[in-house]
Amino acid sequence: MLKNIPSVLSPELLKTLMEMGHGDYLVIGDGNFPAATNAKRLIRCDGHGVPEILDAILKLMPLDTYVENPVGLMDNGDPENRPEIWAVYKDIIEKNEGEKGIELVERFDFYDKAKGAFAIIATGETAIYANIILQKGVVIND
Repeated sequence: MLKNIPSVLSPELLKTLMEMGHGDYLVIGDGNFPAATNAKRLIRCDGHGVPEILDAILKLMPLDTYVENPVGLMDNGDPENRPEIWAVYKDIIEKNEGEKGIELVERFDFYDKAKGAFAIIATGETAIYANIILQKGVVIND
């Protein structure tokens, strides 16, 4: 056990976050996301939802400040009916990182981007279109 490490972060996930470099992508997929099909590195977080994993990761990993949109969401293609979970993500991001650009990524473009991601985390999230991709930033020690 370690102090101040969120308990939902497994040793495998912590190792992966440490191995990632600036600009690498990390996908957190919902329960329907084809994680095993698309992953170079697959990390299972079954039994956990995307919001709790996102919050835990952002306590440790900075988002990229050198790009306009370090966060991407899989677009549901329906501007009138956006998934409610997206507002939860926005709150988590702002709480941990301040205001950051979030882009909507068309579904098949999201899959293509996921194939190039450093790792994909498979969760048990039941909300649909709850997939999110994060671009890692630089850790600056003062």
